[in-house]
Amino acid sequence: MKKLLITVAASLTAIASTAQSNLLSGVTSMGDGEHYAVVENGAIKLYDYATSTMQETVFDASEHSPAIRFTSYFFSPDESKIMLVTDIEPIYRHSFKAQYYVFDRVDGSLRPLSSNGSQQVATFSPDGTKAAFVRDNDLYWVDMAADKFVEHRITDDGRFNYVLNGIPDWVYEEEYSFARAYEWSPASDYIAYMRTDEERVREYNMNMFDGKLYPTVYKFKYPKAGQMNSIVTVHAYDIASGKSVEMETGDSSDRYIPRIMWAGDKIAVADLNRLQNDLDLLLCDPATGESRVIYHEEDDRYIDRIGDNTFTFLSDGDRFLVFNESTGYRHLHLYSKSRGYIGPVTSGDYEVTDLLGVDDKKGVIYYMSTEASPLKRDLYTVKLNGKGKKRLTGGDGTYSIVPSKGFNYYISYFSSADTPTVVTLCKGDGKPVRRLYENTSLKQAAAEGRIPLKKFFTFENETGLQLNGYMLLPQDFDSTKTYPVLMTQYSGPGSQRVADKWGTDWESELTAHGYIVACVDGRGTGFRGEEFRKCTYGNLGRLEVEDQIAAARYLGSLPYVDPSRIGIYGWSFGGFMALNCILKGNDVFKMAIAVAPVTNWRYYDTIYTELYNGLPQDNPEGYDQNSPINFADRLKGKLLLAHGTGDDNVHIQNSYQMIEALTAADKPFDMAIYPDQNHSMGRDRVHLIDKCMQYVIDNL
Repeated sequence: MKKLLITVAASLTAIASTAQSNLLSGVTSMGDGEHYAVVENGAIKLYDYATSTMQETVFDASEHSPAIRFTSYFFSPDESKIMLVTDIEPIYRHSFKAQYYVFDRVDGSLRPLSSNGSQQVATFSPDGTKAAFVRDNDLYWVDMAADKFVEHRITDDGRFNYVLNGIPDWVYEEEYSFARAYEWSPASDYIAYMRTDEERVREYNMNMFDGKLYPTVYKFKYPKAGQMNSIVTVHAYDIASGKSVEMETGDSSDRYIPRIMWAGDKIAVADLNRLQNDLDLLLCDPATGESRVIYHEEDDRYIDRIGDNTFTFLSDGDRFLVFNESTGYRHLHLYSKSRGYIGPVTSGDYEVTDLLGVDDKKGVIYYMSTEASPLKRDLYTVKLNGKGKKRLTGGDGTYSIVPSKGFNYYISYFSSADTPTVVTLCKGDGKPVRRLYENTSLKQAAAEGRIPLKKFFTFENETGLQLNGYMLLPQDFDSTKTYPVLMTQYSGPGSQRVADKWGTDWESELTAHGYIVACVDGRGTGFRGEEFRKCTYGNLGRLEVEDQIAAARYLGSLPYVDPSRIGIYGWSFGGFMALNCILKGNDVFKMAIAVAPVTNWRYYDTIYTELYNGLPQDNPEGYDQNSPINFADRLKGKLLLAHGTGDDNVHIQNSYQMIEALTAADKPFDMAIYPDQNHSMGRDRVHLIDKCMQYVIDNL
């Protein structure tokens, strides 16, 4: 078993190393769209897209003092300066503290942005003469025009667990996926920022052991479903006057502000109600705070998560693009600040998954969609009036696209179920320029059958709805024999695990031990339209569990599957599902592994849980009838429960309550507790995977 894991780890390391050297590290398109920057051995070098020849070394850490090792970097808008990120100290999923250095390409100087302690979320102003950052929960700006950087304090009430300026609280960061809550105005004369008052939010406490005689207690604000959230307000700071004005966003006591952005010289604020089914886009005057609504959206269930490209403002200062599901599928629509709705840009029974670029001079956009299949992703271009649509990729798998500025070129990362990632440089019209990476060794291993490949299948659940799945079969598969099956899944709202793309994980190694691995995306998962995804609303976990049980019954009916040896595995939401499946499907599943599971949605955060399940005060049955802690007495098979004590996301409270319920029901189970480890298990992840593999082999 140990030998197998060492082999897997060595393979993954080799693949990662190859990718690092062949797939380019830290690629950044330059403003001219003809060149890109890349990191090579601690140096940032410029290359030409057309020829792939190196043009210039713009920064080499080995030639500068102080000696620094930078983790990432970004250019100022005029590309005269480079911000280098060093000495990173992770905080939560997206946030970190760091020491930032500014390299001036004109005079060759390298200086720390600040010498007064670590900073967060540093940025350049659009004119490149200033910078901003957060330190100790307060927002600052820096004048870089003088010989010596001059620091200016914008806020002075920042305090951990009480007030945050320019950064979000835990739940905003986790669920709205951002770590910086401020934006420079295009003219570099204002900074719009969010102020988060956490005082009324209840604290969650975690013991941190770290080998100490007495553990320390880490306290942070975590609003659980139905509990009070932070109060978030939006402010505009005038660089010239040094004064801030609060924007008029209405009653902020029980609403969300998932994004702020600049729309010309005005601040656009996304304003969302607590149930997340009523959305306004406000346009605010930074000088006075006055606001007006320029977009409104409502939904009977919920509006999908607001992200960076939900709203995109065009350069004419009037029009903007919006992602919404008004047609039953996620599409792009064009609006005007002055005239309202203009019309759809994309339409059809498929979903647009990403907006990659807008060329409003040519009147075209570049986007990714599922038009070829919900299991595939392709790059398309279309005019802003919805005409002239073209597919620029092959429709033969899953493409990931990294465009140059202006979309003169793009780098295409393509894979499919039987094709490891291939990287190609293409022109903006889709014509290939050159192949950058072939993945030859992995292709050969797949062709020789040394790596199990996905075999897609569909079946109908008990309602007659067709669901998608895949299997991984043993190399020496014989249809006249019977095999045990481990089902792996996540199943969370809007997610996807069954996709036509390359990918291997620890479960695939089980095929070498005579197991079939299967995965099914049930109701509630993504990319099949609004109704398929939102039908689970208010009963989070009920239909999803029914579909996994139906999938197990279908697999058990196949002549080459042993129906008495079917197990299920999942992590996080998938762990919640694995628990429910072995409890509510105790006549189907012999074994389950649940890692970092939610066991009661009352224990999870407000934004995520209430989006899909409403408030627990209004929907107690939707919470309690789908919580595995309430069905512990149904356990029959083998169960492994694993959790990290330092999990700030899905608290170990979930597993402790599950343990208590199982113990009260006198049910035997196995457990693995990882001290101080977070939701991803950190350094103990390999040990956990080793344990999971052995648990399957011993019990299925």
